[in-house]
Amino acid sequence: MSTIDQAAPIGVFDSGLGGLTVLQALRERLPQERFIFLGDSARCPYGPREPEEVKAFVLQICGHLASRGCKMIVIACNTATAAGLPAAQQAFAIPIVGVVMPGARAAVHMTHNRRVGVIATEGTVRQGVYGEAIHHLDAGIKVIQKATPEFVSIAESGFEEEDEGAPQALSFSSKDEYQRTARGYLAPLRAEGIDTLVLGCTHYPLIQELISQEMGPSVTLVSSAEETAREVRAILSRRDELRSVSESGGVEVLITGDDEAKFARVTQRVLGITPSITKVVLKETEPREEVAP
Repeated sequence: MSTIDQAAPIGVFDSGLGGLTVLQALRERLPQERFIFLGDSARCPYGPREPEEVKAFVLQICGHLASRGCKMIVIACNTATAAGLPAAQQAFAIPIVGVVMPGARAAVHMTHNRRVGVIATEGTVRQGVYGEAIHHLDAGIKVIQKATPEFVSIAESGFEEEDEGAPQALSFSSKDEYQRTARGYLAPLRAEGIDTLVLGCTHYPLIQELISQEMGPSVTLVSSAEETAREVRAILSRRDELRSVSESGGVEVLITGDDEAKFARVTQRVLGITPSITKVVLKETEPREEVAP
């Protein structure tokens, strides 16, 4: 029997707003749970940064969320998962999961011709974590990886436009410049004959329509969000840390930048709610609970 309070929140964080797609999947599978989402928008994007720097961010943010009493932490960022997941799992006593292995597992299950594409930030592609994870599950699958950093900018900038207050996200596929960018990035993957494409950045589901339009109906897009939510539920169930289904959940959003208005707008569009949004200043060294040897 776990000694953790079942009512404790689940921490979720990303370099920006893309991790809200993972939070959405978590809320759908675990509606009774409380969540604290931290968007490190002041230091977004993580993709071009060195892995050691990103690892330091991961440990700092995990320390902050642990200090708020979280019973589990989800690293809802592929670059941060690649750079810092092992170090965070070693540094903290609570479970910490990332989004790479769940996404890789889904891709292995979905591919028929065993040719899988991965689009991600420069950092995720540089570290090759998806290729490693997929080959750990099936060494015979060919993995073609492509860095697509401008997709992050497209996802972020699209929500800066008010669209006259429309309640739904903008149609990213309707803009010529976005289509040209997508075509340039994705043409080499189409030429490789992939039948499955991993969206290796949590921002990318926000522009899934654009990506799907360029890849065509024969290519299945894989988001790690749903697989990650399934894994989180399984872990909490095994640890007897799930809240009662009769309880109501909630979301608290923390950000490190000055973009409260944008976060409020995107949260409304992605999650369908308007939670409280608080700016936080992360300490250089956050408290950490070391795992006993």
